Amino acid sequence: MTNLCENRKARFDYEILETFEAGLALLGTEIKSLRSHGGSIAESYIIIHKGEAYLKNATIAPYAFGGAAFNHEEKRERKLLLHKNEIEQLHKAIQEKGLTVIPLSIFLKKGLAKLKIAIGRGKKAHDKRSDIKKREAEREISRAMKN
Repeated sequence: MTNLCENRKARFDYEILETFEAGLALLGTEIKSLRSHGGSIAESYIIIHKGEAYLKNATIAPYAFGGAAFNHEEKRERKLLLHKNEIEQLHKAIQEKGLTVIPLSIFLKKGLAKLKIAIGRGKKAHDKRSDIKKREAEREISRAMKN
């Protein structure tokens, strides 16, 4: 698995409850651009419309060698390829108060682009601070063990 782009802030801002792996319906120039690490999902989100899941606001840079006629739109809506029961789970999570569906990363698996998505609950400021304290304590312990 080759990681193409990642939403690093998602794990800091959200408590991850459950993860899914979804296929992405991409155009030819989009996959070429992603392979050259020309994508970002930092501000993207997932919507469910008429029983289908879509990735919105994800940025995939235009392919440098694509030309004007064959290139893709940079922030277009991209369809997610999921099973019907997975889409229903995501839809229920969106309807439930406090839960949201967030994209975590885009990666290649057997040559195909996949999107790792998660159901998450937003963290409060005090939760984030406690995570930072835990991380710093673990670093200090590992430094002490090293010396």
